[in-house]
Amino acid sequence: MTRDAESGLGWPSVPQHREPGEAPEPLGWPSTDGSEAAEDDAEDDAEDGAGHERVDVSRETSSVWGRLGVPGAPTAAALAASGPPELEELPIGQAAAATVRAQRLLREPLPRPDRPRVVVVANQKGGVGKTTSAVNIAAGLALHGASVLVVDMDPQGNASTALGLEHHVDVPSTYDVLVEDLPLAKAIQPCPDVPGLMGVPSTIDLAGADIELVRRAGRELLLRDALADYLRDHPVDYVFVDCPPTLGLLTVNALAAGLEVLIPIQCEYYALEGLSQLLATIDLVRRGLNPSLVVSTVLLTMYDGRTRLSAQVAEEVRRHFGSAVLPTVVPRSVRLSEAPGYSQTVHTYSPGSPGALSYLEAARDIARGWHTQKESA
Repeated sequence: MTRDAESGLGWPSVPQHREPGEAPEPLGWPSTDGSEAAEDDAEDDAEDGAGHERVDVSRETSSVWGRLGVPGAPTAAALAASGPPELEELPIGQAAAATVRAQRLLREPLPRPDRPRVVVVANQKGGVGKTTSAVNIAAGLALHGASVLVVDMDPQGNASTALGLEHHVDVPSTYDVLVEDLPLAKAIQPCPDVPGLMGVPSTIDLAGADIELVRRAGRELLLRDALADYLRDHPVDYVFVDCPPTLGLLTVNALAAGLEVLIPIQCEYYALEGLSQLLATIDLVRRGLNPSLVVSTVLLTMYDGRTRLSAQVAEEVRRHFGSAVLPTVVPRSVRLSEAPGYSQTVHTYSPGSPGALSYLEAARDIARGWHTQKESA
């Protein structure tokens, strides 16, 4: 047997023979007597005295935190003496405070309009929060007791999904109202989660409406006529029309039927591009089809308070639109993105979330006529 085999993987070899009563050496390591251990302790003491302070780990002193690079940190005894954190500092306390705030907002009485307010939610740029704003502001007003109708004019049907409406091919939809002259009342469905909230769903058939209506006389006024017939016999406080992200015939129909325009603007630079084209289209509709159309509300969405860009965009928008900009801004919120996946608005999916509270405040400002108050002041 070789030397390597005897020592075994580099360990010191263990004597094969020992005297009777002699204790075996552990794991093949040579034993150390008390004098060697004392010498090791003396060397450790010398090293500590040379440049290190010996610490009694059994005592809770701030010097331990200092050696760990946390100078001035409190000791465990000090933390115990300070007591538990305040409830408001805990996540459960913050959630409870948000729920109380939402309930307080819902208890605030809101004025009912003297006549139906037809609000067109439009912006030709996609991804700025048009559909999210339309359905959640509508739901917020309905939760205050208003009667609200949402007309989905986007072939994607996202507003229909968020309201929990059926919108497959065989369901009466805005396509049937515009192309087949179906009465609007026959296409309306109630929202299953919010009393007082109704909707006209959209299907993929609406994507071809521009081509099918190109030769039809008065094609720009089809939605206005359908709404007028419905509102004559059905009292409704608010009508929100969710437009597609284009400036085509569907959006022109919505602008011709509305009294007000709500423009959601994402708090990013690209959202400012193209606003001039939207405003020019609104001006053309006002001069040729709907003289009473006004831009009554601008809502800042996807606001990120951690970035300077959001604050700069908000400042620029307020400078341009003045009193039409709501004081409430809608922050970025995961709950706003999750709610449509469950066919719900954010008010039923996560009532105490920042997004839900922001849209409740926006609904309150719209109901109280924020821009009218500012102009009169």
